[in-house]
Amino acid sequence: MMMNLPWILGTLGAIAFFAVFEALAFKHPERFNSLSRFIAGMGAKWPLSIFLMGLFCGILAAHFFWPWAANPLGAGGG
Repeated sequence: MMMNLPWILGTLGAIAFFAVFEALAFKHPERFNSLSRFIAGMGAKWPLSIFLMGLFCGILAAHFFWPWAANPLGAGGG
């Protein structure tokens, strides 16, 4: 359990961060951007950023679900 604690706290922190700033963006759209608006604005100024975010997500998906031997999510080990 102690080995997982930093990842659990980090995940909860990321969820809380997202929830707080999305709520602020919906409450005060003139002062805060939502995540969607941020990504759209960033993509308009630097189009390569959208590709790099997609590449990052794809690499994570392959990492999590690739059928290597010790990966229970990728039906490995069996």
